[in-house]
Amino acid sequence: MALPTPNLDDRRFQQLVDEAKRFVQQRAPEWTDHNVSDPGVTLIETFAQMVDQLVYRLNRVPEKNHLAFLDLLGVRLFPPAAARADVTFWLSAAQSETVLLPRGTEVATARSESGDAVVFGTTEELPIVPCELKSLVTISASGEQANRTKDLDVAKDVPCFQPEPAVGDAMLFGLSNAVPRCVVAVRLDSQVEGIGVDPRQPPLVWESWDGMRWSECAVFGDATGGLNRPGEVLLHVPAGHSTSVVAGVQAGWLRCRVVAPAEEQPFYSESPTVRVAEAFTVGGITAVEHAETITDASLGVSAGVPGQRFRLDRAPVLTDSEPVVVQVSAGDGWQDWRVVEHFGESGPADRHVTLDATTGEFGFPPAVRAADGTLTSFGAVPPKGAQIRVPSYRTGGGRAGNVARGTISVLRSSVPYVSGVENREAATGGVDGETVEEAKIRAPHQIRVQERAVTAEDHERIARQAAPSAARIRCLPAGQEPGSARLLVVPDATPDAGEQLRFEQLVPTEQLLATIAARLDERRLLGTRLVVEPPFYQGITVVARIRSADQDLNRVRRDALTALHRYLNPLRGGIDGAGWPFGRPVQLGEVFGVLQRVEGAELVDEVRLFPADPITGQRGSPVERVELAEHALVFSHQHQVMVQPMSGSAE
Repeated sequence: MALPTPNLDDRRFQQLVDEAKRFVQQRAPEWTDHNVSDPGVTLIETFAQMVDQLVYRLNRVPEKNHLAFLDLLGVRLFPPAAARADVTFWLSAAQSETVLLPRGTEVATARSESGDAVVFGTTEELPIVPCELKSLVTISASGEQANRTKDLDVAKDVPCFQPEPAVGDAMLFGLSNAVPRCVVAVRLDSQVEGIGVDPRQPPLVWESWDGMRWSECAVFGDATGGLNRPGEVLLHVPAGHSTSVVAGVQAGWLRCRVVAPAEEQPFYSESPTVRVAEAFTVGGITAVEHAETITDASLGVSAGVPGQRFRLDRAPVLTDSEPVVVQVSAGDGWQDWRVVEHFGESGPADRHVTLDATTGEFGFPPAVRAADGTLTSFGAVPPKGAQIRVPSYRTGGGRAGNVARGTISVLRSSVPYVSGVENREAATGGVDGETVEEAKIRAPHQIRVQERAVTAEDHERIARQAAPSAARIRCLPAGQEPGSARLLVVPDATPDAGEQLRFEQLVPTEQLLATIAARLDERRLLGTRLVVEPPFYQGITVVARIRSADQDLNRVRRDALTALHRYLNPLRGGIDGAGWPFGRPVQLGEVFGVLQRVEGAELVDEVRLFPADPITGQRGSPVERVELAEHALVFSHQHQVMVQPMSGSAE
């Protein structure tokens, strides 16, 4: 937006007159006639008018000129960005017909005493497609297929895998329909258990066929304990699910496949069996964003002159998705006018407009008068009397949309057969709009580099502008090769209870990395090789024993775990709370100090520090210091704190 002019001194003429009269009463109490007809009051009003003009000019001109120059240089405030999340829509019961959720279906957080509900809208249509089990096929690791559908029809026990299961054995479920982005319940019943596995950690993976490859399905819940007992498995089927022919049957295929066990993970000693198998759709998953879609927004009527400006009733305009289009009435239809950054490359017939996303103001092309008096048009001009509208745009955004997982629980739009909603992950990506003070700090850097990525700071600044939802960005050399840059991107994340972050929250999306890479590729020096990727996360596990005189030992334990997760935090940890510094080692003494400051921790008996792998969960030997590479950050992984009562105190 055009940078707003500050109001540094709000005193005006009448206020100055009143202040002067109060001083007169203090200094010359014998002067009692303060009517406007008194000559002294006339002098006061004269001087008040002059002072009013002087204060206005002296206090406002320098700041106003500063902002006016920035405005002439094209500095604009960045609009806010909308938070996004995946939301599960649960059906009240399995349906025989497709349940269609239209785009813009609204969901929200529950309203609380401290604030209003945060409203989200779906970004696309979601068809929740019904399905049923059509066929059951088993495939051994060697590739032998067997159609077991008829055995199920006669209630015969069907071995899921080979008598002695092997890695690669699979059981395939053929569904009557492809169910992309749906939640499918697979109900199984059996009288024979899969012997040997841990029901909490079975060596199984569920996958769906997308026509070219198998994609892993997220498991929402496995009541069978790895095919060990009767129950249901809830699966999120990815978006690419499609039908295909397997064992002569056309169906939408899901499979349960045996995988290699991890270290010390129990494996099947005997194949489980299935006597009853059913499948049905219980919900669907789609993306929502903290924004509202406005349709058919009227801008007004064209006056038929160059340089017209029109403003939307509701702003800001979110521009991080589909481009905004302006339409001008022409005869029996509408003509599209494209939004451009500037009119510098626009010809006289180009239908271009500019958009100030913060204020929602559209600018139509101007006509500039040359020195010889001729006019040069930098774009077409809407004809006089033409209606101007924006067919669709999105407004909203901000950090308020970064809500924790499980908080989006209210269905605001009425959708038949949908009983509830749930976000299994926190909403991320919401960023407030830029303030004037932030723009004043950014402008000198922008002018200095002229949108060219030369130094490491240039790469970081341009990356932050391209992806304001990223929490941290760090640029380092990429190995020993000259002219190479390695950009490390840490996405923003909302912690769970106790300041705990999950590893998957710290992995940036492919879209985020691609957006940054595309922006930097336009501005990098010729010959520079650029790598955009997440940092390496070094897992840290703290095992501690604390003594406390507090009556609530569980509270002390929770506070201690929260303190560890807060301090060993890549986003908001470290000494200053700005995020753990890249490459900074973790020392045992620091952790000891963090625990000692916990309220109720009278004595920290023992602290042990372990490096850990946050993916596999493997823990190393206890050390006094964990070294971090320059491209690494810490990650709190499964801390263990035991709190015991002090001697002589009741537990």
